[in-house]
Amino acid sequence: MANLRDHMGRPIVAVTGIGVVTSLGVGKSDNWAALTSGKSGIHPITRFPIDQLNTRISGMVDFLPSSSKGASPLTYELAELAGIEAVAEAGLDSNDFGGPLFLASPPVELDWAERFSLYNSDKDKDDTAAERLLRVARSLKELDIFETTQFGSIADRLADRLGTRGLPITLSTACASGATAIQLGVEAIRRGECDRALSIGADGSATAEALIRFSLLSALSTHNDIPEKASKPFSRDRDGFVLAEGSGALVLESLEAALARGATILGILGGCGEKADDFHRTRSKPDASPAIAAVRAALADAGLGEDEIDYVNAHGTSTPENDKMEHLALSTVFGERISSMPVSSNKSMIGHTLSAAGAVEAAFSLMTMRESVIPPTINYDNPDPAIVLDVVPNKKRNAEVRSVLSNSFGFGGQNTCLVMAREPV
Repeated sequence: MANLRDHMGRPIVAVTGIGVVTSLGVGKSDNWAALTSGKSGIHPITRFPIDQLNTRISGMVDFLPSSSKGASPLTYELAELAGIEAVAEAGLDSNDFGGPLFLASPPVELDWAERFSLYNSDKDKDDTAAERLLRVARSLKELDIFETTQFGSIADRLADRLGTRGLPITLSTACASGATAIQLGVEAIRRGECDRALSIGADGSATAEALIRFSLLSALSTHNDIPEKASKPFSRDRDGFVLAEGSGALVLESLEAALARGATILGILGGCGEKADDFHRTRSKPDASPAIAAVRAALADAGLGEDEIDYVNAHGTSTPENDKMEHLALSTVFGERISSMPVSSNKSMIGHTLSAAGAVEAAFSLMTMRESVIPPTINYDNPDPAIVLDVVPNKKRNAEVRSVLSNSFGFGGQNTCLVMAREPV
C-alpha cells in the first residue's frame, strides 16, 4: 500500500494529466518531439508591422484560429486546448471536471481591433480620439467588449467549458504565474478543500505594446537575422529573452483519490517555495538571496535535501542579469555539485511564455522524468566562463531523472520554485 501522506502529514499530490501548447505545436507529443530534437519555435513576427522595431522575432503561436483575434481570445484558446488535453489524459470528463480552477493569465487590455471598431463607429471628427472612444463606450448596450477587459473573464469561460467547481481563481505573478497556479492547486488539495484541481498557465499577449515595453527595458534579444539562434541561455553572448506565447496545464489530485479511481500517476508535485524580492521592479537582488530562499523553501516543502535533486529546469531567460543571478542562486544552494548537475532551459527553444512559463516548464519537467530524457539548451556555442553549469548543451541526454527543481523568477520580485518527483518519496 502506497504511503498517501508526505513528511508533514499532508496528502501527497499527484499529477494525472498534462497539456501543452507552444510555438512548437499543440499537444505534448508534438512539443516533446520538437523539444528533445533541439528544434526552435522562434520565428519572424508577421502578426503586426515590425518596421523600425529593434526586435522583430518572437515565439508567437500563429497557427490557431484565435491567433489574429487579440490577446484575450488567444489566451482563452491556449488555456482551453491545454486544459482539455490534461483532463482527457487524466481520464476525467472535460465537461464536468469537478474540482477548482486556478488560471495564470496575463494582464488584460482592450485589443487594438476593438479600439478601432469603437473609434470608427463614431462620426464626430472634431473630438480627440480619447473623447470619441469614451462616448462610444458609454453608449454600448452589450457586454461583449466589457467582459473581455475583465481580468477574470477567461477563467469564468473556462470554468463553464470544463465544469470546474467553485469560483475560478485568476492570478498574475509576472513570469512566475504558471508556477503559482500550480502552487495554489497543491495547497488546496493539501488543505483538504478538494480531491483534484486544475492548474493552467496561458499567455497569448505577445502584442506590439508588449514587445515595445520589454524593448524599452532592454530585456529582449535583437538577434533578428537568425531567429532560431536568438535565445541563448547561459551563453556569453546572450542579449535578452524572446517574447513568446503558450500554455501548460496540470491535473492535480491527492494520491489517495487518484489511486482509488485507478488513474495513471505521471509524477508527484512534492514541494513549492515562494519568496518575494523587494530590491527592484525588474532586477534581482544582487546577492540572489530571495531566489536562494525560494529554492530552499521548495526543497524543504518537499522534504528533500540538495543532493536529492537530479535535474534543474532553469528559468534560464537568456538575459545577462537573470542568468547570472540564477547561477548564483543554484551554486549557493547546491555548492560544487552544480557544475556537474544537468541544468537546462526550455526557453532556448520556445522563448519566454511569460504567464504560462512556469506551467509549461513544469509539464516538460514531468515529461523529462517520465521519458528519462533531458531536453537540451540549444545555441550554447559560446560558454560564459562566469557561469559554470552543465546546461545539457545543444543535444538531448538520456538519463534517469527521479526528481526535478523547476525555477520561475518573475518581474516585481516574484519567485516561485517547484519540486517534482517521479514517484512518492
